[in-house]
Amino acid sequence: MVSEHDLESALDQVRADAAGPVAGVFGPASVTWQIDREAVIFLGAGRALLLQLAHPWVAAAIAEHSRTLADPIGRFHRTFDIVFAMVFGSLDRALLSSRQLHRRHGMIVGEMPETVGPFAAGSRYCANDIPSLRWVHATLVETALIAHDLVLPPFSAGDRERYWTESRLHGALFGLTGNDLPADWSGFAAYNAAMAQSQTLTVSPAAREIATQIFSGARPWLRPPRWYRALTASLLPERLRAGFGLDLDERDIRAAENALRWIRRVYPKLPDRLRYVGPYQEAQARLRGEPQPDWITRCLNRVWIGRSQMDARGKG
Repeated sequence: MVSEHDLESALDQVRADAAGPVAGVFGPASVTWQIDREAVIFLGAGRALLLQLAHPWVAAAIAEHSRTLADPIGRFHRTFDIVFAMVFGSLDRALLSSRQLHRRHGMIVGEMPETVGPFAAGSRYCANDIPSLRWVHATLVETALIAHDLVLPPFSAGDRERYWTESRLHGALFGLTGNDLPADWSGFAAYNAAMAQSQTLTVSPAAREIATQIFSGARPWLRPPRWYRALTASLLPERLRAGFGLDLDERDIRAAENALRWIRRVYPKLPDRLRYVGPYQEAQARLRGEPQPDWITRCLNRVWIGRSQMDARGKG
C-alpha cells in the first residue's frame, strides 16, 4: 500500500526533478507535454477505461464507490482534471492533485463480492494498492502514446525512452517509487505484454456491466458513435475484447478505418487553438506571466475539466 508517508517521500523526488514552480512537473520541453496537449488523445480514453476495468479490483471499486454510471460527464471531468493538473498545472497544483487523489483512494476499500481470476471472494481491495496503481498508471501512459501515434507522426525510440523517464516521475505523483516501475521503455513494454496475458486481468461481471452501460447503455445522447466503439475494441487485446463482449464485424472495422482516415487528414491542419487542450493552453499563458487564461481557454477548460481554470479551484 502507498501510505501518506510513502506519498510524501515520492513527492520529495518530484520536487527535486520538476521543471520548476511555474512550469510544473514536466514543462514545455517535455515529451509528456507534446503528447498530452493533443485533443486527439481522447481517441484512447475508451481503451484506457476498459483496460482499467479489466483489473477486478478496479472494477469492484468503481462499481461500489464511483458515480460513473449516474454521472458519466462528471466522472470524465474529474478524471481529466486530476490528470491534466498533474501534467500541466504549476508544481503546487500538481502536488495538491496528487494528495487529493491519494486521500480519495484512501476511502476506496472493500471486499470482492465474488471470485474473479486470482482474486477470491471476500478478499480486500484498496485503491492505494501499489500493483493496482501501477496498472492504472500504465494504461494512461501507454494509451496516450498509442492515441497520439494513431494520427500524428510516431515518436522515435529515443523520444519514447524520454517519455517513459518522464512517466516514472508521473508515477511518483501516484506514490509509486522507482522500485515500483520498470527501469526503461523495453521493461515497460514487457510489463504491459505480460499483463495482457495474465489472469490478473479478468473481465468480471461488474466490469462488463459498466462497459455495456457506458458504450451502449441507458443514455442514447451520450452513446459513443459506432466508429469510436469499434476503434476502442480494436485497440484491446483479443482476450479482453471477448471478455467485454465487443464483437468486431466488417462494418465496425470499416467505420473505424474511415473515421481514422478522415481524422488523419483533417486533424493536423486544425489551428493550435482547437488542437491543444485547454489546460495546456492555460499552462502556456501561465508561463507568459498572464494572470489568468483568456476566454477561449476558459471555454476549452470547461469542456475538458468542467471548470474554467485549472490552477485556481473555486474560480469557475
